[in-house]
Formats: sequence, C-alpha cells, structure tokens
Amino acid sequence: MNSTGLVQMLSVLAAGLPDDDGSSFWMPPQVSTVAQGVDWLFNFILAISVFFFLLIVVLMVIFVLRYRHREGESAEPSTSHNMALEVTWTAIPVVIVIVIFVFGFKGFLDMSTPPANAYEILVEGQKWSWTFTYPNGYVDSDLHVPVDRPVRLVMGSRDVIHSLYIPAFRVKMDVVPGRYSKAWFEATRPGEYDLFCAEYCGTSHSGMIAHVVVHPVGEFETWLEKASNFLDTMSPVDAGRKLFQVRGCQQCHSVDGSSKTGPTLLGVWGRPASFTDSSTTVVDENYIRQSILEPQARVVAGFEPVMPTYQGRLSDPEILAVIEYLKSLDAASSEE
Repeated sequence: MNSTGLVQMLSVLAAGLPDDDGSSFWMPPQVSTVAQGVDWLFNFILAISVFFFLLIVVLMVIFVLRYRHREGESAEPSTSHNMALEVTWTAIPVVIVIVIFVFGFKGFLDMSTPPANAYEILVEGQKWSWTFTYPNGYVDSDLHVPVDRPVRLVMGSRDVIHSLYIPAFRVKMDVVPGRYSKAWFEATRPGEYDLFCAEYCGTSHSGMIAHVVVHPVGEFETWLEKASNFLDTMSPVDAGRKLFQVRGCQQCHSVDGSSKTGPTLLGVWGRPASFTDSSTTVVDENYIRQSILEPQARVVAGFEPVMPTYQGRLSDPEILAVIEYLKSLDAASSEE
C-alpha cells in the first residue's frame, strides 16, 4: 500500500473517533450528562460486532480455500464435538451480553430518574409542530433551557403518536395521545441544537422540527421574563405573527396563497367564505374568533374538519393579536 492509500485508510478509521466536543463520524456533539455513557455503549457494541464479523468472514474464507474439494481425495470423517471449544464459544458471548446488559440497564436508570430539583416544562406535540409551556404559562415553539440544570419534560400529544428526539442530548421519547410520557436531561454546553419528531406522523412529518436553545448561566431567567411579556413589548401585528408561528398555525395555513391542509389566509380578510353546508359569511373579527375557538362550527368548503380547538389555549388579547396579523396580510396582498 502506498503512502496516499495509508493516509486515506487512517482518515476513515479516525472519522469514528470522538472530537474534543464528543462528536464523531457516527454521533453529533455530546451536550448532556448522559451522552458520553450512551456513546460508550454504542461504540462498544459496534466494536464487538465489527470484530466478530471480520473474524467469521476471515475464517470462512480460510476454510473455503483450505478445505475445498480436490480431485482424487475423499472427505475425512468429522469429529463428534470438542468440549473446550464449545464451552469457549458459549461463555464468551454470555459474558459480552452480560456486560452490555449491565451498562445498558445503568444508562436506562440514569435516563429515567430525574433529580428532585429538575426544572419542569410541559411539551405538546400535534401535527405538525411542538409547543413548550413554561411554569409561568408562557408558550414557545422552541425549547429554551438553562445550562447545567436538570430539565424534566412532561409530554403529551393532541392527535397521533409523535417522538421527541434531541440527537445532541441522546434523548428520545415517544409522545402518545391519551397519556403522559416523561424525559429529562441536563445540558452541559450553551448553544442551539436540533429537535425532531422521530415517529412518522403524517404528510408533514419531516417538517416537525424545532430547536433547543441552551442559555448560559443567568441568561435563561432574563429571556423567559422578556419573552413572556411579548404582548406588551411587541406591536399587535408582530405579536400575532409570533403566535401564528408558535402555535403551529403555519403548519396547516399558508400566508402566500399556496394550498395546505387548511385554506390559505392570504387576502381572506373582508371577503366572503363558503362552507361545506353551502352557507357563506364575510371574514371578520367574529368569524376568526369562532374559527379559532370552535373550528368545527363552520368548515370551509373543500377542506376536512381537522383543525383542533384553541379554547383555553389562547387568551382574548392573543386572539386579537392574531386577528391584527391576518388584517396585515390582507393589506400586504392589496399592495401587491
């Protein structure tokens, strides 16, 4: 092998080794207290699998070549058994399986038992967005957490099975309708990390993406206080736009005229809407309010009655902000 080939081979092997931040060819950065243990067990199982794969394949090739049929020779009688060999190849896998079980069970217990002082955040999944509710009642579409502090997630689903997955934290837990599932982690490094749904949940499953923002020491409380007062610090249009994005409205309703699960909201203000029962009405404040709180009361013609109610989830000031945002869409479409 020449020097170039040797360098290429070594670079491929080194790709699987962890960098300074714990990331590797196989894994994203390690950003939680349990990530290192998860990666160790993964790499151990991977190494065992590769070792025995190569061992079996190499021995198979040697035996095929050495004991191949030759002209003029007959097969030799086989031995009945070899006790030492059979005990060896039984004991080694048993020991390996026990090691995997011990470390796997320890990791499972660590990931299933949050500290008593964990900061609790409520999580709700629905097609096709996540919402995160903080102890003071503030709701956001991204998960914000403090660094070096245990965080406990209490999760539920409004429709189908979802699965909350944060690769950098090595955290994954199914979110099932009709019951609560729980998970916890402690982030070890400030930054922004991806959060996915890892359970196929419908046509826009791949778009059910959020971010985990890990705040440095002392900054999480400041962010939460400022974010919670967005109705007082933002204009009604900007606040309505934020609510439209945070509460998952954009997953089903476009603002550019394109068709989604629900009707587009571009240019609908002040115009007549037709419903499945053949009735019509002008889109105004009262209609928008009813559509948010009682979405099944009047379903727009050509669409299915799949919108969930936001009764108890949006306050009157928040509904007014959404209405102002929809009015701004109408003004923008008129200018165009």
